[in-house]
Amino acid sequence: MIWFWWHQNHPRTIKKHQPAPVAATPSARPAAQVELPPPKPPAVAPQTPADFPRPVRDVFETQVALARRMVSPGSIDAASGLQTRAAIAAFQRSQKLFATAVLDTNTRPQLTLAALLLTHYVVTTNDLTRLQPIGKTWLAKSQQSALDYETILELVAEKAHAHPLLIKKLNPGVDWTNVSAGAVLKIPDVNYPEPADQAAFVIIHLAEKYLEAFDAETNLLAHFPCSIAAKAEKRPVGEMHVAVVAPHPNYTFDPAVFPESPEAQAIGHKLILPPGPNNPVGVAWIGLNKPGYGMHGTPSPEQVGRTESHGCFRLANWDAEYLLKVVWIGMPVEVVP
Repeated sequence: MIWFWWHQNHPRTIKKHQPAPVAATPSARPAAQVELPPPKPPAVAPQTPADFPRPVRDVFETQVALARRMVSPGSIDAASGLQTRAAIAAFQRSQKLFATAVLDTNTRPQLTLAALLLTHYVVTTNDLTRLQPIGKTWLAKSQQSALDYETILELVAEKAHAHPLLIKKLNPGVDWTNVSAGAVLKIPDVNYPEPADQAAFVIIHLAEKYLEAFDAETNLLAHFPCSIAAKAEKRPVGEMHVAVVAPHPNYTFDPAVFPESPEAQAIGHKLILPPGPNNPVGVAWIGLNKPGYGMHGTPSPEQVGRTESHGCFRLANWDAEYLLKVVWIGMPVEVVP
């Protein structure tokens, strides 16, 4: 297991990651927790830099604040779902608070916003040039020059780590079928900083459908939702290791992996699909030492967190891209039920 492997191969002893300890003060007891009011719509009142830092006020602000800390709530959508609650719980554990999974009175003062919620994205000529329709068949996709974005809405939503519907709500006057260069769009201001250090190990939780990366002192570096295999027998449990890392990979379509697809069986031979955010493995591939298994991006980030893959662990493209920067060949990856 990871802990045995790490102790045997590193001179510095680290402590096994465990749930946060119970605080001794009465205010930290679960009975004293008070959940905050329901989320407000993502209509953000005008604010200035002088208003920050301050605690978060609603679900939208919570999602942005968590995402800025590499604790992903999934595609930012201003709605309190399972992924947002899992991200709050991860943040609470990292701060040694009770993992209530709600924005309670002990958590809100710790989860602060340091800067404005929104920023502006200016559509460029290059953005428009790279757009192209995605083929509907495996063969058509293999014949494209790239599997890039299809629409400006898709491109902007991924850059903002956001759900396309939220981007539409923030920009109610935009005709998304006719966006021109120079158009100014409101988006959540979320950018992952460059990693300060590599991860020591990754743990994937199958039941909760999330992945976490830790440093050598078991500090949380990143928490990302992930999709897992649809079939239980395709879900590996135990220790594996990173075998390969590939940014902007192509994808080898093997009909044998898709026995349920009439098209795959009709093709009858392997195809090479070009790179791009709409590639089946997205913009990053982290292959594991179990053949055919890996952690990777996806063309549908808003669907991450489901039980639908053929065995791999799907992440939003922005999360897969960040994870690629902190892993290393041979790094242990533990999959737990």
